Amino acid sequence: MSLHLSRRSFCVAAGVTGTVSVSQWTGVALASKANTLNLGIQMYSLRGYKVDEALQHAKDLGFKYIEFYGGMFPTDSDASAIAAMRKKVSDLGLTMTAHGVNHFSKNGEANRKLFEFAKAAGIPTITADPDPDSFSSLEELVKEFDIRVAIHNHGPNHRYNKAIDVLHAVEKHDQRIGACADLGHFIRSGERAPEVIRLLQGRLYGIHLKDFKEMQDKTQGVILGRGHLDVLGVFAALKQVNFPINGALSLEYEENPNNPLDDIRQCVQVANDALAKT
Repeated sequence: MSLHLSRRSFCVAAGVTGTVSVSQWTGVALASKANTLNLGIQMYSLRGYKVDEALQHAKDLGFKYIEFYGGMFPTDSDASAIAAMRKKVSDLGLTMTAHGVNHFSKNGEANRKLFEFAKAAGIPTITADPDPDSFSSLEELVKEFDIRVAIHNHGPNHRYNKAIDVLHAVEKHDQRIGACADLGHFIRSGERAPEVIRLLQGRLYGIHLKDFKEMQDKTQGVILGRGHLDVLGVFAALKQVNFPINGALSLEYEENPNNPLDDIRQCVQVANDALAKT
Protein backbone atom coordinates (compact mmCIF):
# COMPACT_ATOMS: atom_id res chain seq x y z
CA MET A 1 0.00 0.00 0.00
CA SER A 2 1.30 3.47 -0.85
CA LEU A 3 2.42 5.38 2.22
CA HIS A 4 1.03 8.61 0.74
CA LEU A 5 -2.37 7.05 0.11
CA SER A 6 -2.33 5.49 3.58
CA ARG A 7 -1.52 8.84 5.15
CA ARG A 8 -4.44 10.55 3.42
CA SER A 9 -6.79 7.74 4.36
CA PHE A 10 -5.60 7.90 7.95
CA CYS A 11 -6.13 11.66 8.18
CA VAL A 12 -9.69 11.37 6.91
CA ALA A 13 -10.50 8.51 9.28
CA ALA A 14 -8.92 10.07 12.35
CA GLY A 15 -9.69 13.73 11.70
CA VAL A 16 -6.03 14.67 12.01
CA THR A 17 -5.36 18.34 11.39
CA GLY A 18 -1.86 18.64 12.81
CA THR A 19 -1.86 19.21 16.57
CA VAL A 20 -4.22 19.82 19.46
CA SER A 21 -3.82 22.97 21.50
CA VAL A 22 -3.24 22.46 25.21
CA SER A 23 -1.41 25.02 27.29
CA GLN A 24 0.16 22.89 30.01
CA TRP A 25 3.43 20.95 29.81
CA THR A 26 1.69 17.60 30.07
CA GLY A 27 -0.62 16.36 27.37
CA VAL A 28 -0.63 17.33 23.70
CA ALA A 29 0.92 20.71 23.04
CA LEU A 30 1.39 22.90 20.02
CA ALA A 31 4.82 23.45 18.58
CA SER A 32 6.17 26.91 19.26
CA LYS A 33 5.64 29.64 16.70
CA ALA A 34 9.36 29.51 15.98
CA ASN A 35 9.16 25.75 15.40
CA THR A 36 11.70 25.19 18.14
CA LEU A 37 13.21 21.70 18.27
CA ASN A 38 14.59 20.76 21.68
CA LEU A 39 17.21 18.06 21.27
CA GLY A 40 17.47 15.71 24.24
CA ILE A 41 18.99 12.33 24.95
CA GLN A 42 17.55 8.89 25.68
CA MET A 43 19.45 7.93 28.81
CA TYR A 44 19.92 4.40 27.48
CA SER A 45 22.76 5.99 25.49
CA LEU A 46 24.56 6.42 28.83
CA ARG A 47 23.62 3.04 30.29
CA GLY A 48 27.26 2.21 31.03
CA TYR A 49 27.24 4.74 33.88
CA LYS A 50 25.44 4.89 37.19
CA VAL A 51 22.49 7.25 37.11
CA ASP A 52 24.14 10.21 38.90
CA GLU A 53 27.16 10.06 36.62
CA ALA A 54 24.98 9.61 33.55
CA LEU A 55 22.89 12.66 34.41
CA GLN A 56 26.03 14.75 34.90
CA HIS A 57 27.35 13.56 31.54
CA ALA A 58 24.05 14.52 29.91
CA LYS A 59 24.37 18.02 31.34
CA ASP A 60 28.05 18.31 30.39
CA LEU A 61 27.24 17.20 26.84
CA GLY A 62 24.92 20.19 26.58
CA PHE A 63 21.55 18.48 26.89
CA LYS A 64 18.66 20.10 28.72
CA TYR A 65 16.12 17.37 28.01
CA ILE A 66 16.25 13.69 28.90
CA GLU A 67 14.17 10.60 28.26
CA PHE A 68 14.59 8.05 31.03
CA TYR A 69 14.36 4.29 30.75
CA GLY A 70 13.52 1.78 33.45
CA GLY A 71 17.11 0.79 34.13
CA MET A 72 17.88 4.26 35.46
CA PHE A 73 14.48 5.30 36.76
CA PRO A 74 12.36 2.25 37.65
CA THR A 75 8.63 2.62 37.16
CA ASP A 76 8.01 0.90 40.51
CA SER A 77 9.88 3.64 42.40
CA ASP A 78 8.10 4.77 45.54
CA ALA A 79 7.01 8.35 46.19
CA SER A 80 10.20 9.35 47.98
CA ALA A 81 12.41 7.92 45.21
CA ILE A 82 10.37 9.74 42.57
CA ALA A 83 10.62 13.01 44.48
CA ALA A 84 14.37 12.54 44.90
CA MET A 85 14.82 11.90 41.18
CA ARG A 86 12.75 14.92 40.24
CA LYS A 87 14.91 17.09 42.47
CA LYS A 88 18.13 15.59 41.13
CA VAL A 89 17.08 16.23 37.56
CA SER A 90 15.83 19.75 38.31
CA ASP A 91 18.99 20.70 40.22
CA LEU A 92 21.01 19.88 37.09
CA GLY A 93 18.77 22.10 34.96
CA LEU A 94 17.34 19.11 33.10
CA THR A 95 13.75 18.32 32.09
CA MET A 96 12.21 14.88 31.67
CA THR A 97 10.35 14.61 28.37
CA ALA A 98 9.46 10.91 28.30
CA HIS A 99 10.06 7.48 29.82
CA GLY A 100 10.34 4.18 28.00
CA VAL A 101 10.11 1.84 26.36
CA ASN A 102 7.34 0.48 28.60
CA HIS A 103 4.98 -2.44 28.05
CA PHE A 104 1.19 -2.17 28.30
CA SER A 105 -1.14 -5.18 28.44
CA LYS A 106 -4.83 -5.86 29.05
CA ASN A 107 -4.08 -5.58 32.78
CA GLY A 108 -5.69 -2.23 33.50
CA GLU A 109 -4.37 -2.06 37.05
CA ALA A 110 -0.77 -2.48 35.89
CA ASN A 111 -1.30 0.10 33.15
CA ARG A 112 -2.68 2.57 35.69
CA LYS A 113 0.42 2.20 37.85
CA LEU A 114 2.58 3.29 34.91
CA PHE A 115 0.43 6.39 34.45
CA GLU A 116 0.54 7.14 38.17
CA PHE A 117 4.33 6.89 38.03
CA ALA A 118 4.50 9.25 35.04
CA LYS A 119 2.20 11.77 36.71
CA ALA A 120 4.18 11.74 39.95
CA ALA A 121 7.44 12.14 37.99
CA GLY A 122 6.07 14.97 35.84
CA ILE A 123 6.62 13.03 32.62
CA PRO A 124 4.29 14.02 29.74
CA THR A 125 4.86 11.03 27.44
CA ILE A 126 5.15 7.30 28.05
CA THR A 127 7.10 5.65 25.24
CA ALA A 128 5.53 2.25 24.85
CA ASP A 129 5.12 -1.13 23.18
CA PRO A 130 1.43 -1.78 23.88
CA ASP A 131 -0.25 -5.11 23.33
CA PRO A 132 -3.21 -4.88 20.93
CA ASP A 133 -5.61 -5.73 23.75
CA SER A 134 -4.34 -2.83 25.90
CA PHE A 135 -5.90 -0.02 23.89
CA SER A 136 -9.28 0.09 25.62
CA SER A 137 -7.46 0.58 28.91
CA LEU A 138 -5.10 3.17 27.43
CA GLU A 139 -8.02 5.05 25.92
CA GLU A 140 -9.41 5.69 29.39
CA LEU A 141 -6.05 6.41 31.02
CA VAL A 142 -4.80 9.03 28.56
CA LYS A 143 -8.04 10.93 29.08
CA GLU A 144 -7.91 10.66 32.86
CA PHE A 145 -4.24 11.59 33.25
CA ASP A 146 -3.75 13.74 30.12
CA ILE A 147 -0.49 11.88 29.51
CA ARG A 148 0.43 10.65 26.06
CA VAL A 149 1.35 7.16 24.94
CA ALA A 150 3.88 7.07 22.09
CA ILE A 151 4.18 3.71 20.33
CA HIS A 152 7.78 2.71 19.69
CA ASN A 153 8.72 0.64 16.65
CA HIS A 154 11.39 -2.04 17.02
CA GLY A 155 12.21 -2.83 13.40
CA PRO A 156 11.66 -5.93 11.24
CA ASN A 157 9.44 -8.72 12.60
CA HIS A 158 7.96 -6.44 15.25
CA ARG A 159 4.22 -5.79 15.36
CA TYR A 160 4.90 -2.07 14.82
CA ASN A 161 7.42 -2.60 12.05
CA LYS A 162 6.31 0.03 9.53
CA ALA A 163 4.91 3.49 10.13
CA ILE A 164 1.60 2.37 8.66
CA ASP A 165 1.39 -0.33 11.36
CA VAL A 166 1.52 2.39 14.01
CA LEU A 167 -1.11 4.45 12.19
CA HIS A 168 -3.46 1.51 11.94
CA ALA A 169 -3.02 0.87 15.68
CA VAL A 170 -3.87 4.42 16.77
CA GLU A 171 -6.31 5.69 14.15
CA LYS A 172 -9.51 4.93 16.08
CA HIS A 173 -8.20 6.07 19.43
CA ASP A 174 -7.75 9.25 21.44
CA GLN A 175 -5.39 11.82 19.94
CA ARG A 176 -3.02 11.35 22.88
CA ILE A 177 -2.20 7.83 21.69
CA GLY A 178 0.46 8.28 19.02
CA ALA A 179 4.01 7.44 18.02
CA CYS A 180 7.61 7.57 19.13
CA ALA A 181 9.44 7.07 15.84
CA ASP A 182 12.72 5.26 16.29
CA LEU A 183 14.30 6.46 13.08
CA GLY A 184 17.08 3.88 13.25
CA HIS A 185 14.66 0.99 13.44
CA PHE A 186 12.64 2.48 10.58
CA ILE A 187 15.88 2.44 8.56
CA ARG A 188 16.19 -1.27 9.40
CA SER A 189 12.61 -1.66 8.15
CA GLY A 190 13.50 -0.02 4.84
CA GLU A 191 11.75 3.30 5.44
CA ARG A 192 13.05 6.83 4.97
CA ALA A 193 12.97 8.94 8.14
CA PRO A 194 11.60 12.22 6.68
CA GLU A 195 8.73 10.35 5.00
CA VAL A 196 7.94 8.54 8.26
CA ILE A 197 7.78 11.87 10.10
CA ARG A 198 5.41 13.36 7.54
CA LEU A 199 3.28 10.23 7.58
CA LEU A 200 2.91 10.36 11.37
CA GLN A 201 2.00 14.06 11.47
CA GLY A 202 -0.49 14.86 14.21
CA ARG A 203 0.33 11.70 16.17
CA LEU A 204 4.10 12.09 16.53
CA TYR A 205 5.16 12.75 20.13
CA GLY A 206 8.62 11.22 20.27
CA ILE A 207 11.71 10.63 18.15
CA HIS A 208 14.62 8.31 18.83
CA LEU A 209 17.29 9.90 16.69
CA LYS A 210 19.72 7.24 15.54
CA ASP A 211 21.44 6.06 12.38
CA PHE A 212 22.30 2.64 10.97
CA LYS A 213 24.84 1.67 8.36
CA GLU A 214 22.50 -0.43 6.18
CA MET A 215 18.78 -0.54 5.45
CA GLN A 216 18.47 -4.13 6.60
CA ASP A 217 17.59 -6.08 9.72
CA LYS A 218 21.10 -6.90 10.91
CA THR A 219 23.27 -3.81 10.73
CA GLN A 220 25.53 -1.54 12.76
CA GLY A 221 24.77 1.74 14.50
CA VAL A 222 26.83 4.72 13.33
CA ILE A 223 27.38 8.40 14.05
CA LEU A 224 24.45 10.47 12.78
CA GLY A 225 24.70 11.07 9.03
CA ARG A 226 27.19 8.30 8.34
CA GLY A 227 24.52 5.75 7.46
CA HIS A 228 21.08 6.15 5.92
CA LEU A 229 19.71 8.92 8.14
CA ASP A 230 19.04 12.17 6.29
CA VAL A 231 19.68 14.39 9.32
CA LEU A 232 18.88 17.67 7.57
CA GLY A 233 15.73 16.14 6.08
CA VAL A 234 14.65 14.87 9.50
CA PHE A 235 14.78 18.29 11.15
CA ALA A 236 13.15 19.97 8.17
CA ALA A 237 10.32 17.41 8.33
CA LEU A 238 9.91 17.84 12.10
CA LYS A 239 9.46 21.57 11.64
CA GLN A 240 7.12 21.01 8.71
CA VAL A 241 4.80 18.82 10.82
CA ASN A 242 4.99 21.11 13.87
CA PHE A 243 6.58 18.56 16.17
CA PRO A 244 5.26 19.41 19.67
CA ILE A 245 7.47 21.72 21.69
CA ASN A 246 7.14 19.28 24.62
CA GLY A 247 7.72 16.23 22.43
CA ALA A 248 10.63 13.94 23.23
CA LEU A 249 13.28 14.48 20.55
CA SER A 250 15.85 12.07 21.97
CA LEU A 251 19.25 11.24 20.56
CA GLU A 252 19.79 7.53 21.14
CA TYR A 253 23.27 6.15 20.51
CA GLU A 254 23.54 2.45 21.29
CA GLU A 255 27.13 1.70 20.31
CA ASN A 256 30.17 1.64 22.59
CA PRO A 257 28.16 1.68 25.85
CA ASN A 258 31.19 1.77 28.13
CA ASN A 259 32.74 4.83 26.51
CA PRO A 260 30.20 6.61 24.28
CA LEU A 261 30.90 10.24 25.15
CA ASP A 262 33.05 11.20 22.16
CA ASP A 263 30.66 9.47 19.76
CA ILE A 264 27.71 11.28 21.34
CA ARG A 265 29.54 14.60 21.03
CA GLN A 266 29.99 13.92 17.32
CA CYS A 267 26.29 13.12 16.99
CA VAL A 268 25.37 16.33 18.79
CA GLN A 269 27.60 18.36 16.48
CA VAL A 270 25.99 16.80 13.40
CA ALA A 271 22.53 17.48 14.83
CA ASN A 272 23.36 21.09 15.74
CA ASP A 273 24.82 21.75 12.30
CA ALA A 274 21.65 20.40 10.68
CA LEU A 275 19.42 22.39 13.01
CA ALA A 276 21.27 25.56 12.11
CA LYS A 277 20.43 24.99 8.45
CA THR A 278 16.71 24.40 8.90
